[in-house]
Amino acid sequence: MIILLRSIVFSLIFYPGSLLLVLAALISSSFSPPTVQRVSTVWGWFHRYCARWLLGQKVVIEGDLPLGPYLYIVKHESMFETIDMLCVFDRPVIAAKRELFDIPLWGTIADRYGLIPIERTAGASAMRTLRTRAKEANEAGRAVCIFPEGTRVPHGEAPPLRSGFAGLYALLGLPVVPIALNSGLVSPKGSFLKKAGVITYKVGEIVPAGLDRREAEVRVHAAINALNPPSALVD
Repeated sequence: MIILLRSIVFSLIFYPGSLLLVLAALISSSFSPPTVQRVSTVWGWFHRYCARWLLGQKVVIEGDLPLGPYLYIVKHESMFETIDMLCVFDRPVIAAKRELFDIPLWGTIADRYGLIPIERTAGASAMRTLRTRAKEANEAGRAVCIFPEGTRVPHGEAPPLRSGFAGLYALLGLPVVPIALNSGLVSPKGSFLKKAGVITYKVGEIVPAGLDRREAEVRVHAAINALNPPSALVD
């Protein structure tokens, strides 16, 4: 019952508040484009505040998170991390599925903010978009983050990395910072109910640039699944 009540209160506060912030970003960005990035950061911290004090979800980062010219590869288990990246990094550029850009208002803000739209069925076209936008973001000094599994996966599962990772890794020539997390334990995919608990980001060992594709994928795959049960790492 407590979990249900907490989840309801979270929805009643977070989503209406998000709508107000989206409207504020939409209006202000017409006069000052960089404003959308500042409002987005406020949205990220508003989400973390709601998760902490309404749901009882605390964030912990294990390991030192290096900031600089890196490609950040993040495990994807729930909606939580897609928003919380705004708290972990400064104005990060995140690759997101193309359908999200079709959401009224939100899609416009996502585009003005600089998110990278990924069309899963577009093949080579999607890769060109991903590479071009990621390179532009990197040159602007913004962190580039991707969820290499392509979609949210239940905690404990370890699907192979999508091809976009290898292409971006080769194109940018940047070292990779792999990050594991266990958000699916408290915010399961497809569930309205959100539990109290600790959401852990575990920063893995940096994967240097220039490795062959197979070695880079093996290292990153193991690192982003470091919080999964050992049995999940079946290659």
